[in-house]
Amino acid sequence: MADVPDFRHTTIENLVSEVKAGRLSATAMTEAALERIEQLNPTLNAFVAIDADAARAQATAIDQRIAGGEDVGSLAGIPIGVKDLATAAGFRTTRGAMHLKDVSVAVEDDTEVARLRAAGCVVIGKTNTPENGWLGDTYNPLFGPTLSPWGTGRSPGGSSGGTSAAVASGMVPLGTGSDGGGSIRIPSAVTGLSGFKPSQGRVPSGPSPMGAADLSTVGPLARRIRDVALALDVVAGPTPGDLRSLDRLDGSFRAACDEPAAPRRVLWCPSVEGSAVDDEVSAVCEAAVDQIRAAGVEVVEQEPFMVESIDAFLMLFFGGMVPRYRDLMGTPAFDEVTPGLQALVVGTADRLSVEALEAARVTAQMLSVRLAETMRAFDALISPIAVGQTPVSERDGTINGESTPAWVGNTYPFNVTRRPAGTTCAGFTADGMPVGLQIVGHQLADLRTVELTAWAEDLLGLDPIAP
Repeated sequence: MADVPDFRHTTIENLVSEVKAGRLSATAMTEAALERIEQLNPTLNAFVAIDADAARAQATAIDQRIAGGEDVGSLAGIPIGVKDLATAAGFRTTRGAMHLKDVSVAVEDDTEVARLRAAGCVVIGKTNTPENGWLGDTYNPLFGPTLSPWGTGRSPGGSSGGTSAAVASGMVPLGTGSDGGGSIRIPSAVTGLSGFKPSQGRVPSGPSPMGAADLSTVGPLARRIRDVALALDVVAGPTPGDLRSLDRLDGSFRAACDEPAAPRRVLWCPSVEGSAVDDEVSAVCEAAVDQIRAAGVEVVEQEPFMVESIDAFLMLFFGGMVPRYRDLMGTPAFDEVTPGLQALVVGTADRLSVEALEAARVTAQMLSVRLAETMRAFDALISPIAVGQTPVSERDGTINGESTPAWVGNTYPFNVTRRPAGTTCAGFTADGMPVGLQIVGHQLADLRTVELTAWAEDLLGLDPIAP
């Protein structure tokens, strides 16, 4: 039996091929994941719960089924982490919240997790998240901060930062995330992963509620987009547990990446909603745009055009979160809520009304129409994922050295408008931190957006390995 390769230096497809051929076992991969978690997690704090015995039992069962000639699925033996906003059988879903630290252990999986298990994945444990996924960093009062494998003085982004740190550091090759305002794209970008935010409902989020109105969507995280696509083929498709869930697309995400067709025309929008752009981030992304031009693609620059998105986002995102906290307000338990989240929940609760929610929905609809009209003659819109630089953990990011929460202003407009969006590495800052380029597709054009992300990944030719 072959040794288990470093997950950072191989692909999920290669690992699955080795398992199915009998040259690598699910048990060996699980042991390799557990060993690397034991080595790195005390520093990075990517995983907040591990069940090694259950993982070993899952892996043994997979190996026995393979030995019996059974096809165990397209992700045979792949160890995964599950973001602690999603439910996985055998684990508590604490959502990073102190008041949920003793919640009952789950007896069933969310749909995405169940589909990954059915395709042969081994659930290792739960990965860290900011409380209820509320911001683009990953820390909470219950488990503390997750640190970046690119530098432990920096954040791995959020809110899927536990998963991004686990994948980028090679603890596991695959994990789950969710994106209500950038929470797959931001951590993917700042840890050097290629990521993808599906259209809302493309991957079911139920039956446990996401708590971010209609903004949040779920999906897998992996190092490269073809591995993300392989997992998307497993998890996409409708279910009664998510009323927003969409029909399966005609075609395979992974097959769309085989020979990705180049775009003909793209919009280049450095700042979608008007935030300033960090000079160094701008220079890295401009260089990537120059490579796109040199490949024969017409690039047209677009001024900020979605400045209204912030108010609609805040009302929809935090308005959807208020019901989780209303019963806690005025009690000692509310004092244990993450301070920044406390303020946003209270402020939103004061403004929350049927009329306010309807106004936010009307704004979202208006912005969706504007985006469609702006993109009508183009294959995609591209932008930096973050307009600023990665924060030190538990602080805001920076734009030209100044601390600001607006460092991720380019992501949430595409939750408000429900557009699919990918990211791949555009280059690096002077201190070696990855910078992500965002590729936004047309409404419901998930397959083409993944294909364009694969095209951009191939063109830019970067394969970032966290040190």
